[in-house]
Amino acid sequence: MIENVMLLLKGTLSGRDINELIAQCHPLGMFKESTMRSIPTFESTPRGYQDLYQTVLVDTPVGPYFAQFLQESSDRSEVSNVLEEVEIEIIKSSLIKYWIEDFAKFVDALGGETAVIMGDLLKVRADTNAINITLNSFGTPLNEPAMRASDRKRLYPAVGHLYPAGTSMLADVGDEDELGRVLELFPMYSSIWNVHAAGSDGKSIDDAFYERDVQMLELAFEGQMHYASFYAYVKLKEQEIRNLVWISECILQQQKEEIHKFVPVFSFNAPWRAGSNKHSRR
Repeated sequence: MIENVMLLLKGTLSGRDINELIAQCHPLGMFKESTMRSIPTFESTPRGYQDLYQTVLVDTPVGPYFAQFLQESSDRSEVSNVLEEVEIEIIKSSLIKYWIEDFAKFVDALGGETAVIMGDLLKVRADTNAINITLNSFGTPLNEPAMRASDRKRLYPAVGHLYPAGTSMLADVGDEDELGRVLELFPMYSSIWNVHAAGSDGKSIDDAFYERDVQMLELAFEGQMHYASFYAYVKLKEQEIRNLVWISECILQQQKEEIHKFVPVFSFNAPWRAGSNKHSRR
């Protein structure tokens, strides 16, 4: 739903057609179509943006997160000022940060196996966000020394294996070399960074993250009597969709030799099963 809300906000600010925006919305994050179609009717004025916030955001599950973002932003009194002056991606990263932190508190309160397995999945998700935010900030105002410890650091979730020591070090990072040196201190992320640094086999850091995620999501089904398996099921389905999109694009672009470069789900040929398969055949 965060993705849909941000898509509608961005589309509204740029004047895109509402039918095009609705077609691009994720089906799991849909809300009333009448509300979605009313967005273009708001005037581009302070009062118009206040009405937009109250109608679209307050009545959605992400409303509290957006309210928290507005509260923690500058002391501007008008919602429209924040929407106009802050990059949409920064708003999106802030909402995801609040969602991860809220989700982590929820699963921790559930306790048991759910808190252990789901908690670890969310910690890794938080770390991934922090690393990507840092990496994507290079070459942007967020990487300016004055903004690293203020604006950029505020986007890091207050949970995860990197929090708090790792995220504090990430706040001081100014380029990829410094980021690599920080991640070398955390074995579970040093190997992922090495994939990005080497650029071997055409793999990006996103590919390495996806492989790690699939491995952890598959392992979620090894436990019993917990709710993390439902989360893992949905996320693995999303990976299957990404795989299908990749294969389709390779065929359309006549790049069939690249088709194999997707992340398999529950495959005996997965990199993390290759070693065990060799031993089992002996």
